[in-house]
Amino acid sequence: MSDRKDVIIIGAGPVGLTLANLLGQFGVSTVVFEAGNELIDYPRAVGIDDEALRTMQTIGLVDKVLPHTVPDQKIRIVNGDRKILAEINPTTREFGWPRRNGFIQPLVDKALLEGLARYPHVEVRFGCRVEAFESDSDGVTATVSTPTGEERVTAGYVVGCDGGRSLTRQHLGLKFDGETRSTRGLVIDVANDPIGTPHAVFGGDPSRGYATLSLPHGIRRWEFTLFEGETEEVAEDDEFVFSLLAPHVPDPARLNIIRRRVYAHHARVAEKFRVGRFLLAGDAAHVMPVVAGQGWNSGIRDALNLGWKLAAVVQGKASDRLLDSYEDERREHVKAMVALSLNMANLVTDHNKLRTAVRDMAAAVVDRLPRARARLNSQGYKPMPKYDHGIVVPSKLPTWKSLPDREDAPRTVGTLFPQPTVRNEDGKSVLLDDATGQGWRVVVWNNDPTAFVSEAAADKLARLGGVLVHAVPATQLPWAKDAAAPGVRVVGDESGVLKSWFDERPFSAIIVRPDHVVAAECLAQELSDVLEKVFSVATVTFEPQNA
Repeated sequence: MSDRKDVIIIGAGPVGLTLANLLGQFGVSTVVFEAGNELIDYPRAVGIDDEALRTMQTIGLVDKVLPHTVPDQKIRIVNGDRKILAEINPTTREFGWPRRNGFIQPLVDKALLEGLARYPHVEVRFGCRVEAFESDSDGVTATVSTPTGEERVTAGYVVGCDGGRSLTRQHLGLKFDGETRSTRGLVIDVANDPIGTPHAVFGGDPSRGYATLSLPHGIRRWEFTLFEGETEEVAEDDEFVFSLLAPHVPDPARLNIIRRRVYAHHARVAEKFRVGRFLLAGDAAHVMPVVAGQGWNSGIRDALNLGWKLAAVVQGKASDRLLDSYEDERREHVKAMVALSLNMANLVTDHNKLRTAVRDMAAAVVDRLPRARARLNSQGYKPMPKYDHGIVVPSKLPTWKSLPDREDAPRTVGTLFPQPTVRNEDGKSVLLDDATGQGWRVVVWNNDPTAFVSEAAADKLARLGGVLVHAVPATQLPWAKDAAAPGVRVVGDESGVLKSWFDERPFSAIIVRPDHVVAAECLAQELSDVLEKVFSVATVTFEPQNA
């Protein structure tokens, strides 16, 4: 048989399922092919960050995910003598959610899969392996081996979310540049947590590095460095496993070990994330050591960046060129995350006694420097998205006399817009994205946006599913609500976060993309012109595309 879809996703892992949920929201017909017969039932990742939780909120599934998390999970890094070298304990909520969280990946993956039942135009097919592709000007036709025989399915675009050994990437002949470390790790998961402490410890022990983490539902994870000569078979050797656990618990033999797996430290990035009608996301595009906990989260960032762009293209709202911005925006941030992961892996897996002694002395120095200690504690080392290229419009500092010189103003364009708690038009306290919607947003501080947006620009914004947002101090909410033009959403800044955010910057109007990235900033009076510039870089066309 032959079938036609807008998008084919290969791989029903977290990235493929998140992307499918995003496309489902946009009404994009999608099929997900998964070679396995069911979801993978063992957790690979154990950390979900605030950006990823915001994405779960975006797709309407955060309430299904939160029961499987440990919020605000602190990390203590210790040396071989168990002396604390550093603490990582970010407690702020810039994006509405805890910054660091433990989680049970299979249960979150299950929530992502079940979420697709909301969309009759999205289908997930297990036991289906894509064997070959044929491309032409009309799309890509995939030959798929299914439990009932061979099928051919055509789509406008194919997204490979099929892991580090991606067949999609291999089909495209793309290099996967980087390295695979000779040292590996052994993961041991235990039910009925014998320790019970709520946080995580990373042990930079030169005799053997380790990590131990509290996970939801009473699960404890240990990860131990394996050295050359210690093969995968050691995972099944009870005597070896118990010898690793003996320094950590009174009686390893009484532990309820539910899984043990050996993993490698990979650090690789595909040479391209897009080739024509093919795109790569998640581990198919990049892999990194697990220590920083950013592999899973980086894949979710890919899905959020790509989802709205694919939808705009296949629905004829933007040209195919929009998809080039996916790699333009994601590559450098991914490379920064890979570098961070390698550095953290070096921190806890190094068994050279001289280097670890130097590390311990350096940590002691940092501990005596308040600003450095605070930066580490607040996770200030984590690379955040800052897009210089892609769907952004650079701004220049204004020179109008009514505005003080703000050369020290924080960067805005290309960064994530914050998500404080606000009061919606019903007076309820909600997170900002829930009050404004998840699409394009034009946010103006303390001013009616319709006074500055032309009818033509407002029409384009509406056709893109965007909204105009009037942000005011919560004290002004009743007045602003009564005065609002039809279609304008009004939010009351009850925490003062939005007021402070705009006060630190010289502009009173911003344009926010569906992935919460600020595309542009300007004075309210410049809004129509800048909005048209955003439409231009986003290749907005409203013309039919071949899909």
